[in-house]
Amino acid sequence: MVAAENLNLVEVAALVGHAARATMLAALMGGRSLTAKELAYYANVSPSTASGHLGKLVAARLLTVIRERRFSYYRIASPLVASMLESIKVVAAIEVPPRRQQGSTNEDALRFARSCYDHLAGHVGVAVTDALVAMGHIVLTDQGGEITPSGGRFFSAFGADLRPSARRIFCQPCLDWSERRYHLKGLVGARILDRLLELRWLKCVAGSRALQLTPSGRAGLSEVFQIGISKNDVGTLRAIESASMVGDRKRWEDVGIWRVSTGNGE
Repeated sequence: MVAAENLNLVEVAALVGHAARATMLAALMGGRSLTAKELAYYANVSPSTASGHLGKLVAARLLTVIRERRFSYYRIASPLVASMLESIKVVAAIEVPPRRQQGSTNEDALRFARSCYDHLAGHVGVAVTDALVAMGHIVLTDQGGEITPSGGRFFSAFGADLRPSARRIFCQPCLDWSERRYHLKGLVGARILDRLLELRWLKCVAGSRALQLTPSGRAGLSEVFQIGISKNDVGTLRAIESASMVGDRKRWEDVGIWRVSTGNGE
C-alpha cells in the first residue's frame, strides 16, 4: 500500500511534469502575477486548456489566484514552491550524457541575470553574492547565511530595508541552475533585487524573467560591489533585449495582451 505522503509526491510530480503546466510555472518564477490568457500564450495552449491546468495547480496549492475586476491573476503560492521548482531546474540542468543544444538569445539573457521568484539569479546574482561574502558583509554556508555587523551598515547605506519578517526566511543560499553556485534568497535576496530595480541598475525584459543590466548598473556594481562587468557584456545584453522586445511585442500584440504584460493595462 502506498503511503499518503508518497501519494502526495506522485500528485505534485505529475502536475509539475506536464509540459504545459511546467511552462506556466516557469513563466511565473519571475515573481509576477500573470493572467490565464498570458499563461496560455506562454504554454502555447488555448485559454480553455490553460484554465483547466491552472485550476489543478491552484487546487494543489502550487499557485494562488487573485481576482481583480475582469481579470484573474495567478502567482507562485509560496517561497517553498518556488524553491522546489528552482531545485528541479538545477537537477534538470545536470545532463548525463550532456546533450548538445543550440542556445538562444533569451537563454543567454537568463543565464546572465534573471529574477528567481523574488530574488536575483544568474551570473550577476552569483557575482553579487560572491562580492558580499568577499567583503565580509555576509557569512554563507550550505545551511544558511548571516549578515555581519559590517553587512548591516553596508545594506543600510545601500538603501536595502532588512527589517526581519516573521513569515519568511531571512538569508539563505540558493543553488543557481546556470552557474552551479550559490546566489542569495530569502528576505536579503529579495531586498537586494528590489533595490537594484529601484536604482534602475537592472531593468525587466518584457515577456521574460531576464533582467537587463543598464550602463548605470554596470558602474554601480563596480563602485558599490566591486564587480567588473565589461562594456561588451552590457552591449550584448542590450542587443538581446532589443531583439527580444521587437519579436515579443509583435506576438503580445497579436494576442492582445502586450499592455497587460508590461503593466500598462487595467
